[in-house]
This record gives sequence, C-alpha cells and structure tokens, in this order.
Amino acid sequence: MDGTATDRFDTTRFEASRNRLASLAYRLLGSAADAEDAVQDAFLHWQAADRGRIEVPEAWLTKVVTNLCLDRLRSARARRERAAGAWVPEPLLDGDPMLGPADTFEQRESVSLAVLTLMERLSPLERAVYLLREAFSYGHAEIAEILGITESASQQHLHRARRRITAARRNGGGEVDPASARRIVEEFLAAASSGRTERLVALLTDDATAISDGAGLTGRPHRYDSPQRIAALARAGFKPTAAKRRFAGGAPAIHYALVNGGPAVLFVLGDGVVGAVAFDIADDRIASVHGIAAPARLTRLTEVWRQSEPGTPLIARW
Repeated sequence: MDGTATDRFDTTRFEASRNRLASLAYRLLGSAADAEDAVQDAFLHWQAADRGRIEVPEAWLTKVVTNLCLDRLRSARARRERAAGAWVPEPLLDGDPMLGPADTFEQRESVSLAVLTLMERLSPLERAVYLLREAFSYGHAEIAEILGITESASQQHLHRARRRITAARRNGGGEVDPASARRIVEEFLAAASSGRTERLVALLTDDATAISDGAGLTGRPHRYDSPQRIAALARAGFKPTAAKRRFAGGAPAIHYALVNGGPAVLFVLGDGVVGAVAFDIADDRIASVHGIAAPARLTRLTEVWRQSEPGTPLIARW
C-alpha cells in the first residue's frame, strides 16, 4: 500500500471512531464545541504519530482524547469559569451521535444534564474514571493505563465519584416512564403559563433545584434552590411578553422534545431553537430544571433540530 493509500486507510480508521471519541469528550467537557475541538486535536496527534507501531488504535485514541480533555479541564481558564459558576452543560437533542452509547441505565444517566452538572463537583480524574467505567465499561486496568495511575487509584476515584453523585442524586435519577414524563412537563408548562403557583410547587420535589444560563447576558448562571423560588421563576419565565418576543426575534412555538435523554421543551422560531428548558423527573415530580438560552449553547442542538421531523407544538405561538 503506497503512502497516499495508507493515509486514506488511516483516516478511515480514525473516522470510524470519531462519534465514540466525541461522545467521550462531550461527557468529560459538557460542551459540544469543546468536544469537537478535542477530537480534532486527537486527529492531528493521530496524523503525526507512527501509526504502524500503534497496536490497538481505539485504545490509543481513547487515551489521547481523554488526556486532551483533562488538560482542558485543568486549564487556568476552565478553572476560573467553573469556579465562578460561569458554566452550564450544553444541551443535545436526542438522536445526536455525540450523545453516544445509551444501552444501559448508567450510560443514559451519565449524559443527562443533571449528572453533567453534578460532575462539576468531581476532580478531573474522578470525572474521567467515572465516565470511562460507567459510560464506556472500561476495566480498572485499562483505565489505569489510559490515565497513568494505578488500578487501586482508579478504584478509589470511582468509589469517591459514585458516592458524591449518589448523595447529590438522592431525589433524582432512575428510569422514568416516557408518557408520565411528558404528562408532568405538560402540566408544568400549563401551570406556569397560567400562573398557578400552588400547582407548580406541587409538581416539584421538596429539594428541587433550577439553573438558568441567563441567556448569555450575565457573567454567570442563576441558581434557585426551593420549590417556591422555582415556581416564581417559571411563572415569570413562561409568561410571554412583548420584551421577550423582541429579544427572541418573534413569537416562538413551544415543542416537547427529548434532550440529553430527558424531557424538555424547546422554544423554536422558524427553524432555530432560541431556548431550551430540560427537566429531571423523580417519583413523578420534577427534581431539577435547566434553562438554556445563550445562542452559543444552542448551536448544535439547532443543527440537529433542523434535520429532525418535529411534531405538533404544544403551543403554536408563545
């Protein structure tokens, strides 16, 4: 095989792993744009490597992407943004290949907005071990080789990560019936639109939380930690006003959708998504709400939305 043919073959081998690598990078970074950058950097490493000496390309690429993501998580800029709270996960529409494997409950949960947010409480190494084990089923020997740590350290990092996430998810997580999830979200939307505060509070768990990215207009997201405050936020946020329509560029339709594996409503204007509100359901109540309206965080979701076949909107003109 001549050099050009070899390059084409090696590029094909890389492309066969691209979606898996992107889904790993997205889980680690919580950002589709950053995940794409990490995968592209990995491709440059692949091109520059002596590929004839790489025995297992999938393992080699996994190691490169994981460590590129860890470098990003440890960077001074990332530490400043995350310490200041100027970060929320980027939502992805179901069907996006970047969401990656979803065969097991652990794989589905690891990409939920609720868990991506909770993983901010983990160290970069804990986050990497947790995802490599829970979402990609790597053994501790493999994880140790990828991260340059011992098997014992890998086991300890996994134990701490599981403990922290389980403690934070005390009223969240678990499989939810899709029909029940949709009903609860539709009830929430109806109560918020009509200003029925008592019904909104009843739909929320006692320790429900909500986070809004401030539509990219403020330097940090806003967090709300009680059903009463979340109900007030929802009542104000879902009430259409002339100012909101001017900001959105018109009167959007509201569609039900699945985002990161969970129920959500999307504000859609033309063929673009201008806002997303995602819900985490537990025991037939809402445990957390994520509101995202910053255009930069909706770019990929909009791209995938344009390729989908949306059904009838819940509200045709908001």
